[in-house]
Amino acid sequence: MLNKVKDRLLGGAAGLVDRAATLAVEAGSKAGRGPRLAVSHATRMAFLERVALEYAVDDSAPFFAEPEAPSPSLRRVGQSSGPSVFDVIWPSNYTPFRASYADRYGATRENHLAAARLFTRRPARPVVIIIHGYMSGAFAIEEHMWPLAELDARGFDVALFVLPFHGTRARAGRALVPEFPSSDPRMNLEGFRQAVGDLRALVRSLRQSHGKVGLMGMSLGGYTAALAASVEPDLAFLVPVVPLASLVDFASEQGSLSADPHEAAREREILERIYRPVSPFSFPSRVAPENTLVIGARADRVTPITHARSLAAHLRAPLIAFRGGHLLQVGRRESFERVYSLLERIR
Repeated sequence: MLNKVKDRLLGGAAGLVDRAATLAVEAGSKAGRGPRLAVSHATRMAFLERVALEYAVDDSAPFFAEPEAPSPSLRRVGQSSGPSVFDVIWPSNYTPFRASYADRYGATRENHLAAARLFTRRPARPVVIIIHGYMSGAFAIEEHMWPLAELDARGFDVALFVLPFHGTRARAGRALVPEFPSSDPRMNLEGFRQAVGDLRALVRSLRQSHGKVGLMGMSLGGYTAALAASVEPDLAFLVPVVPLASLVDFASEQGSLSADPHEAAREREILERIYRPVSPFSFPSRVAPENTLVIGARADRVTPITHARSLAAHLRAPLIAFRGGHLLQVGRRESFERVYSLLERIR
């Protein structure tokens, strides 16, 4: 009985932390964008229809370009009694899907370089590529958010991958409010396309020296990991953590759609069409269900556990739920025991 009460109290506290953080992000995003002109529903729908046409693809015209393994530069940033640490940098060489959006998308020069931080021992071991969440990606923070020491002890090297427009790839002065994701679906389509391309390039580079490579991502990073797993073959495992699963559901949950139910339904329909090329639900995962785990949080108020449930169902994978929230992740340590069991079996 006491444990149930404790869980409810912790879950409530975690939910409050998530809600407070969401409100702070919304305030910061509005401040970063400056004043916006209100547009009518008809104007917005006309814009979305144009985007849907511009980014319409079919199976004969793949949205994701086939990447090449890069030849990255490596800079040693530290070594203690643990693994050697290197910053890995390579040109993204990204060409936007739509030339009409190329100037806008390519304006941030920092985003032209892809980046990761690698923790490795000799000989090289199987590697976990970890993908951070929204408004994150700073290596100093990510190193403390993830159980790097535990993964090292279990026989895995780790690479912390930086999403477009985050961390070292953020425009000067925009690190706190990344340009991607955005209210403009073109930025989101191009951003996920670049993220998956850069991530696949890193996978192929590491596979040459480390053999087995798998993906683990949190929130926005969980979405990106699941999306990449629908494209990239031969990934050893997939572990989305408190994942975002649907951009359209998230927009609805955050109150970004019209308050009118009929208008909102029309917006959902067209946004589903727009985001189909970058939805993890559009294609089956190439990672076997037995090599996949989804971790959710029961008190999550940022990406509610419904996201984790729907993604687990699509991936045909087990769902492990801890009692905390998106940010205050009470109980995550226990849930990660299942992750370690999965990794040790694969290794």
